[in-house]
Amino acid sequence: MSKSYSRRLVIALAAALLLLPLPGRAQTHGEPQPILEQEPLEIETEGGPVDLMVEIARTPQQQMRGLMFRDEVPALSGMLFVYDQPRPISMWMKNTPTSLDMLFIDEGGVIRGIEAETVPFSEAVISSPVPVTGVLEILGGEAERLGIETGDRVRHPHFER
Repeated sequence: MSKSYSRRLVIALAAALLLLPLPGRAQTHGEPQPILEQEPLEIETEGGPVDLMVEIARTPQQQMRGLMFRDEVPALSGMLFVYDQPRPISMWMKNTPTSLDMLFIDEGGVIRGIEAETVPFSEAVISSPVPVTGVLEILGGEAERLGIETGDRVRHPHFER
């Protein structure tokens, strides 16, 4: 095999590897994941209970994809990311065309932080203020509209273990 041929082969293989979708690598285009399993969720607010129907992102693949590429998130819906153990969580809005409110929830179901009206397509890292076992993403502005605040309690089987 000639040196020139070997070099071209290595370059071609390297270029092909860059095009492969790898876990953790953000996609710049794509289709939203299919609607995930949905479950009811209630948030106890000062103004009374708020009932939502949310998709549950359980697997790392579902969590990595989240609400990316979704053109709309209906009111009173969203996606709940669930984790087995409390941990710091970091997220971003890359490939997400809709503004979201991110609610960071501890293992007892208490909302410990809210990142309101995130910027669509932003690559800024959004981190939980404390280790959490859940993140609820809802339409941007919904937390304020529904009276959801830090300290409110989320009722869902994941937090009642």
